[in-house]
Amino acid sequence: MATFENYKNAYANAKMTRSADGILEVAFHTNGGKLVFNGHTHEQFTDMFHQIGEDYHNRVVILTGSGDAFMDAIDPEGFDFFTPRGYDKIFREGRKILMNILDIDVPMIAALNGPVLLHSEYVLLCDIVLATPGTVFQDMPHYAFGIAPNDGMHLLWPEVIGSVRGRYFLLTQQKLGAQEAKDYGAVNEIVPADRLMTRAREIAEGIAKLPPLTSKYTRIGFTQRLRRLIDGGSGYGLALEGITAADVARISAGT
Repeated sequence: MATFENYKNAYANAKMTRSADGILEVAFHTNGGKLVFNGHTHEQFTDMFHQIGEDYHNRVVILTGSGDAFMDAIDPEGFDFFTPRGYDKIFREGRKILMNILDIDVPMIAALNGPVLLHSEYVLLCDIVLATPGTVFQDMPHYAFGIAPNDGMHLLWPEVIGSVRGRYFLLTQQKLGAQEAKDYGAVNEIVPADRLMTRAREIAEGIAKLPPLTSKYTRIGFTQRLRRLIDGGSGYGLALEGITAADVARISAGT
């Protein structure tokens, strides 16, 4: 069984604090500033979400970012998309990380302090989504790297905002502002930036007052459909993404 003392300082890109009533706050960062996501972060977060889910003292989880973005920068360091062994690691982590988030069986709140240009699927697996007026959603990195967005984005965006809207969002690299995302159903509230964490904590404190089994099994009930969706489509999607990565490698090699 995971204990907070054992994992709270274990991850270089996540600052974690927990209140006396079990509200766990996870702030993504790089060296105290906004997160620059890379292959090492991908590996860290796979294990981190597992540890959080194993700790029964967590009553509510709040995910947020640092600086002026929730997650808008990526670096290829630590990723190997272009060899079978390298992509096998990405494939295994990509499947596990989404299920590990779903295995967190307490309510989750995403407090979006700015743009979410990558891994917005983490947000869509939360139960409540708060945004600031400066929040923008886009799937930026997949087409920038020349690969298909099949790591869960292809499942969750059509599920949350509708099939036609979701496919358009991914294929055109559409930018969704906070209000449009709220109108589409991907955001619950738009909160001034200086009130974001206060509002997230207010909601979390209300949830934490529920009997523990009530909040736990409410989350489990919510996630059953998403669990089937991810389990049925993430492995196949990641395999297809790997084919596109191999084709990028072929083109880069001039063969």
